[in-house]
Amino acid sequence: MGDISDSYSGGTPSISRREYYGGTIPFIRSAEIGQDHTELYLTEEGLNNSSAKNVEVGDLLYALYGATSGEVGISQIKGAINQAILVIKPKKNYNTQFIGQWLGFQKTHIISKYLQGGQGNLSGSIVKRLEIKFPSFDEQNKISLLTELIDNSIAHHQRY
Repeated sequence: MGDISDSYSGGTPSISRREYYGGTIPFIRSAEIGQDHTELYLTEEGLNNSSAKNVEVGDLLYALYGATSGEVGISQIKGAINQAILVIKPKKNYNTQFIGQWLGFQKTHIISKYLQGGQGNLSGSIVKRLEIKFPSFDEQNKISLLTELIDNSIAHHQRY
């Protein structure tokens, strides 16, 4: 994974500094990856005085810590992330959704191998060592589209 993507995680502004919170920058936490909203907001000062990092709509987000370890989502909002989330930005000719779907399908295997059954933490270095076999870029796009259609159909039928 490290050869075909760039990745980074964020940080959390000091909780004791009230002026860092209550601003306009959505602060995405691991339980909120893939959602179109967040409950916590940072100020510019909070973002600039911490290791929190920006994310864009469409970025691949991967939860590293705790109960959400191994969860994956595509960012629906522009905001900032903490250290519990890894942003994965594929290089040219690698499909973001394909990688996200692969990570989702491999979640149980990744968790069992790297967390040894307990609640622990994944890391950027673990994710970078994951090996994925890729079909052509065109096939990645087709597979991603088909999988997304199936997921949407399942979600639609679960609602009704």
